[in-house]
Order: sequence, then C-alpha cells, then structure tokens
Amino acid sequence: MKRKVLSVILACAMTLSLAACGNSGADTGTQSEGTESTESTESAGEEASSSDEGGTVIKVYFEGSDVSDDSAVLEEVNKYLNEKIGVSIEPIWGTWSDFNEKSVLALQGGEDIDIYFTSSWTADEYVKFARDGYWVRLDDPDNNLLEEYGKEVWDLLPEVLRNGAMIEGMDGFGVYAIPTYKDIAQQYRWDVNMDLLEKYGYTLADIENTDYYGFGDILKTVKEGEGENFYPLNVEGLVLERIGTTSSVVTGAATLLSFYFNPDDVTQPGEDGLVIQNKWGTDEFEKLARQSREYFLAGYIDPGLSNTNQAADLRMQKYKNADYLLGTQSYAYGYELDMSVERGIHVEMVPCTEPYVDTVSSQGALMAVSTTSKNPEKAVEFLNLLNTDGTLMTMLNYGLEGVHYNLEEGLVKFTEERKQYTPWTNGMGNVTILTETVDQGKGWWDEFKAFYGAAEESPILGYTYNSSEMETEIAAVKNVIDEYSLPLLTGAVDVDEKLPEFLAKLDEAGMQKIVDDANAQLQEFLAAKGGN
Repeated sequence: MKRKVLSVILACAMTLSLAACGNSGADTGTQSEGTESTESTESAGEEASSSDEGGTVIKVYFEGSDVSDDSAVLEEVNKYLNEKIGVSIEPIWGTWSDFNEKSVLALQGGEDIDIYFTSSWTADEYVKFARDGYWVRLDDPDNNLLEEYGKEVWDLLPEVLRNGAMIEGMDGFGVYAIPTYKDIAQQYRWDVNMDLLEKYGYTLADIENTDYYGFGDILKTVKEGEGENFYPLNVEGLVLERIGTTSSVVTGAATLLSFYFNPDDVTQPGEDGLVIQNKWGTDEFEKLARQSREYFLAGYIDPGLSNTNQAADLRMQKYKNADYLLGTQSYAYGYELDMSVERGIHVEMVPCTEPYVDTVSSQGALMAVSTTSKNPEKAVEFLNLLNTDGTLMTMLNYGLEGVHYNLEEGLVKFTEERKQYTPWTNGMGNVTILTETVDQGKGWWDEFKAFYGAAEESPILGYTYNSSEMETEIAAVKNVIDEYSLPLLTGAVDVDEKLPEFLAKLDEAGMQKIVDDANAQLQEFLAAKGGN
C-alpha cells in the first residue's frame, strides 16, 4: 500500500500545471445535486469523512454513467446504507468520454476518493495501477480486508473472476480489487437497428450472412433512403478493430498489442500461432482500414467518429437517438433487450465469434480501493453489501420504485424518469442479484450464468504483459497510436499516405521492442503453464 512519493509529487505538479493552462478536464455534462466532480473532491481531501447522519462518507468513482439527476436516489440509498453499515456514498458519475482522463488525474493527484472503477481496458488499468501502488491489497496477510469485510462477495464470485483479480501488485501477489459479476466472456457483435433494416426490406439474416466487408449494398440503400445527413455505420474504433481482424487485446499493454485467434475456434490461435503482434502492421489491419476508407468516402461513417475528443459522446448520442443502422458492441448477455427499451426501437445483436474467456474479460470490470482512502475497511464493507444485497444493488442501478420504475408481477418496468438516471450497471457490481425486468422475464439470471458458463477459454488465458521495463517506449508508442489509429479505423484519412507514416513512427517509438518483450514473457508464461 506504499506509494512512490516522487511520482506522486510529479503527478500533482503535472495536474496543477494542466489546471493553470486551462486543461483541467472540467466536466462538460450537467452536474446533479448528488454528483461531485473530481475538481470539487480535491478541495475536500483534508475534510473529515463523515455524513450528516454520523456515518462514514465513501466516495466512489464510477465509469460509463448517464446520470443527470441522482438526488432522490441518493437520499434513499444513503438512508439504507446508514441503517445497514453506517455509511453514505458520494458518487462521481464518470462518463464514457471523461472517465479515462479524469480518473487518472484524480489518482495521480492523490484525491480523497475511496473507490475507483478499474479494468483491463480503462486508463486506470488494474494491473499497472496495482503495480504502481494505487490500489490497496485487499488480502494482505497483515490486514486481510477481504476476509474480514468482503468474504460474502468473494465467496459468490465465479472462479474465473477470482483468478483474474489475483495479480502481482506493489505489495506482492494478491487481490487488489473486487470484480463486478457481469459478462465474464468476450464477445463482439453487430448492433442492428431492426426498425430501419426492415424498413428497407432487409432481414436479420442479411446481416448474419455477411461481415464488415460485405455490408456495402445494404449501407448504400439505407443511406440513399435516409438522406445525406444520415450515417448508417456507428462504429467504435478499437471494437471495430477486434471485429474486423478477429483479435483480442493483450492485458497489461493498454490496448497497444493484440493476440489473433481462429475465428472458427476461439480456443486456437490464428495462422501465425501463439504470438503477440504489432496489430497496426498486419495485413488484417490494412484490409480493415481500406474498407473503412471506402465506407467513409461513401458517406457511411460520420466524420465526428474519427475525432478522439467527441467520438464517444457522438456515438452514444447516435445510439440513444436510434440514429444509425449498424453499430459495434462489446456484448453483454441480454444487451439487445436493454437497448431496445432505452432507444425505443427493436435492437438485435449479431455475434462475430463465439464467446470466449480471456484475461481482458476476467479483469473487465473491478472496483478497487484507493491507497488514499481514509476508510478502506468501510469501503470494502460497502462493496460487500452492494454485491450481496439485491435491494441496494437494484436501487443504486435502477433508481426508485414508483419513480424510475414500477413493478409488474415482481418484474421491473422502467418509466420515462429512468432516462435521467442510467448508471452503467455492468461497471457497478453483481448484476445477478438485480430484480429482473419485464423484458428479461423470470429466470433471466439463470440463463445469464449458463451462457457465460459455456464460454470457451482463450489459449493465452491468464497472461498479462508486464510493461514495467518498457514504460518509455509504451508512452511514446501510445502518443503515436493516439494520433493515427482512430482516423485510420474510421476511414477519415488516406490509407496509402497515413498507414506507412503511422508504421514508421511506431518503429521509431520502439514498437518492436515492446512486441519482442511481450512475446518473451508470453513464451515464459506458456512454458510455466505447460509445466503445470
């Protein structure tokens, strides 16, 4: 639980410098009464953590939220928490567009926040930030918070999630976060606006029987019918990359590296075998970039989706308004039902591969206690209750009965008010204790568990790249990727001009050194695995 003092001092200095330059990452969304920005928590860092009711205040940084009014929900949630464990919470509703920047700034600035969402794919990456001393080791032999305050949640988690949480951190090999019990396996799917698809005489089979490289005629027909200002493809760059190249992200490499698997058998590697590659230099990536360029020039991809500063918000707004034909999704079981309700259309999702479990998915969503927390015991106690108490989990996720939803024969039916309060459920806790919705029906969570229980395992499940010896190269490579990857993935730039330029800059930044290092570690991992 020790922190490198020098790095924190430098990080604080960096944060102050950014603020002085007017780039403090101020929230662009509406702050509700119960919401607190990272800026406001900084000034509260030295205040006593106690609520008006006398309980301990726990500040929680969530990811992927769309919350404009949480005041009524928090009033009831905190009343419930105070009665149960003497705690109240102050959530920070991070959004898809601001979480990465703001959460890292808050961590590096040593802000007084108790719990952070973390994962294998966010900027506050679980493994790296554990190694750098930002997360409390929960099963520390000298102070086993998990055993004393979190045993119930730990015992109910599937083995693959418990194993995924056990990593090498600053305080040794152990557990540095509590996984959220959500979709355990990876699966990428096409998100289909069925209302629009059927309007033009197509069926779901027309999507199922082709792929990204064969959507041209359908996209052309719908584009012509809907008009010049309609863009039928609503794509997320890195998800499209995984779909189009049949690859998975390498954990620990901040989405810089990929492992390619057999699309017909996810338990087997691709043609190049058990190796990690520079994904941007493969034939698969070039093919994908050229197809995206063709679609972009035809007017099928909104130019705004190539702009890092607006892509996430724009994409989510298009989904919310049903302003798309086909999108890319990292799938969770039943997501099509949730999105049909949220968007007011019929949504279907077409799988691109079978579901598979890899290290990314086993570390896909966790809640970590920050080493700056003044109340780590209460933080773990809160997470334990959240993941085991269906009343609390439902209230914090779905809002209040009679306001955000009603019950029909014991099932949740959302109201219009729900649109003002939609946290990202999968990023919060144990979804299997939520009250089932009318659209899901009774027995839904049994089906959910069966679906993920049948998922196959990646041939490199358990492997995590340790980038500690390549931090300089990682930082340089990431800057290059941030400049070139999204415009290439969304077709906004000429491939013949920009791809060679991209690859040359990656080479200069040390990409091959990272690839070689990652492969050496992978071979050691596979040898040790084979020996077991």
